[in-house]
Amino acid sequence: MKAPWHFMTGGDWLVVLIMLMLSLAGIVSIAAMPEGSRVMVTCGEELCFTAPLDQPRTLAIDGPLGQTKLVIDEQGVRIVESPCPRKICVSMGIAKHTADLLACVPNRILVHIDGSSDKEMSYDLLSR
Repeated sequence: MKAPWHFMTGGDWLVVLIMLMLSLAGIVSIAAMPEGSRVMVTCGEELCFTAPLDQPRTLAIDGPLGQTKLVIDEQGVRIVESPCPRKICVSMGIAKHTADLLACVPNRILVHIDGSSDKEMSYDLLSR
């Protein structure tokens, strides 16, 4: 049986090469993001907590399903415990770069990392 790469055409190889280059560019751009300076937690529709990212603490945020526990330390901010059924928010990892997000959708909790306010604001999207 022949290996799959024997059946690939030049166009197939070009697509694979472009996808690899885009993947590497994405990894490099994520690694180059500046570290954030402030944690902003939204509960439902309102901002319920904000604090500097460099002050370690553990806090519990109340949501419709119960308490979601956050840890802020030298690594960044992460969700360590949540009452949601699948616990996807717990497995999202650590957020420390500007514009990083952690979300517990069933409990309506959104954690956003904001950059320093003295820098010029960069926009992801503008609309009218």
